[in-house]
Amino acid sequence: MKESELTGQKLWEDYWEKKDDRLITKRKNLLFKEILKIFDKYLPNSKGLTILEIGGGQGEYLLYLTRKFSYKAHSLDYSRIGNEQTHDLFSKAGLSVELFDRDLFSDNSDLPKFDIVFSLGLIEHFDNPGLVVEKHLELVKSGGILLLGVPNYGGIYRPVLKRLAPAVEATHNMNTMDLENWRIFEEKFTLQPIFTGYIGGFEPMNMKKLEVKNVFNKILYFFIRVLMVLFSFRMEFLRKFNSKYWSGYLIGIYRKK
Repeated sequence: MKESELTGQKLWEDYWEKKDDRLITKRKNLLFKEILKIFDKYLPNSKGLTILEIGGGQGEYLLYLTRKFSYKAHSLDYSRIGNEQTHDLFSKAGLSVELFDRDLFSDNSDLPKFDIVFSLGLIEHFDNPGLVVEKHLELVKSGGILLLGVPNYGGIYRPVLKRLAPAVEATHNMNTMDLENWRIFEEKFTLQPIFTGYIGGFEPMNMKKLEVKNVFNKILYFFIRVLMVLFSFRMEFLRKFNSKYWSGYLIGIYRKK
């Protein structure tokens, strides 16, 4: 673990150990579907391109892209449990994946360059996201694609999370949840944007966290669960309306010069 990392290896080992049903959950999650729509629209449909997911844990997104575009799959993660789950997921699907069991900040000079490198839910766990982006780019071929995704716990979600789950701010760099702050590393590394934006519309699931269990918080948490049901089955059309104040996710897709 690096000094600038807001989480640690043990946290991720515990996280993935408890998330063996995560794939089923994501398939039912409309935000997950919105992320896949961006993949389908903006990533190249070219069989045989090499793709690397960094910090992917179970590898659901990587599996989707491997199936959809016939990419050659690779995964880099320092979580032993996450790597085992990625291996098992691909094995069950009858597809191959090459796993790199290592830290992104270790010496990766022995690794090849990839056509596409992506991470979802990673850079927000570091004090210096620009440094993390730089480590991503070291693994991208010239002219290749970098894809970054971050959940949005800012905007209207932030005051709710401060009350229900104050630890969220301790493990997430909230500055990464404003796309305006991404301009810093976009300019520094002269990245060419293919798509940048907020997606998913209002996402009550971003508030589905309960650490401080007093009476008021339990009532608030109940209403959040009700909103989740409404926005999953009755109000899906609202997901086309996006803003940094309420959208559930932000994504940037870039070409490396």
